[in-house]
Amino acid sequence: MKTYELKNLLISNAYPGRGIVIGRSEDGKNAVIAYFIMGRSVNSRNRVFVEDGEGIRTEAFDPAKLSDPSLIIYAPVRVFGEHTRVTNGDQTDTIYDGLRAGKSFEASLRSRKYEPDEPNFTPRISGILNFKDDTFTYEMNILKSNNGDGSCCNRYNFFYDNPKIGEGRFIHTYMKDDNPLPSFEGEPEVVKLSGNIDEFGDMLWENLNFDNKVSLFVRYTDLETGKWEQRIYNKNK
Repeated sequence: MKTYELKNLLISNAYPGRGIVIGRSEDGKNAVIAYFIMGRSVNSRNRVFVEDGEGIRTEAFDPAKLSDPSLIIYAPVRVFGEHTRVTNGDQTDTIYDGLRAGKSFEASLRSRKYEPDEPNFTPRISGILNFKDDTFTYEMNILKSNNGDGSCCNRYNFFYDNPKIGEGRFIHTYMKDDNPLPSFEGEPEVVKLSGNIDEFGDMLWENLNFDNKVSLFVRYTDLETGKWEQRIYNKNK
């Protein structure tokens, strides 16, 4: 597969929607997670990321403007033991319930499907990092309609063993800005990961479309110590 510069993918797409990047840092020392949200409506744009325990959650920036919390207020990042979950919806909790019941990441998501926002049928995208000793594996999952046909849910799971240094995978909800919004197609895109957490985070934030970007979360987890550092970027301040 072709390896992309993440900057170029963001510049060329005014509305990838919500996106997840997972991989291993350029120096090989850190597991990398990035999650961003974008919005076209007043309701979607009226959000910020806030820290919540070992993860984050979305919150209305102006509660008076919140018209429908059902698909925009959730916990995108949560930690459970040696697992860190990142998703674009409340399936974060579905995965947690599944893991506690002894199910796999993929099996936990079989009870869910794309979001009920016809005609877009926004895909549910999810990722999980499984830490063990001084290394990790990760998985990514997408649940989407069958080319816009809401009568069928297509399910795809991707497992990455021994992540390559300086490389990540990028999955996002939409291929481009359109009406209705076309769902992501194919495997998660291979992207280069470079720089420290601030350099990487700033690059993402600066190249997300200014009008549509809402919030960004970046976390670097030290594979030797298990400790992490993270950054949150919010357009609403």
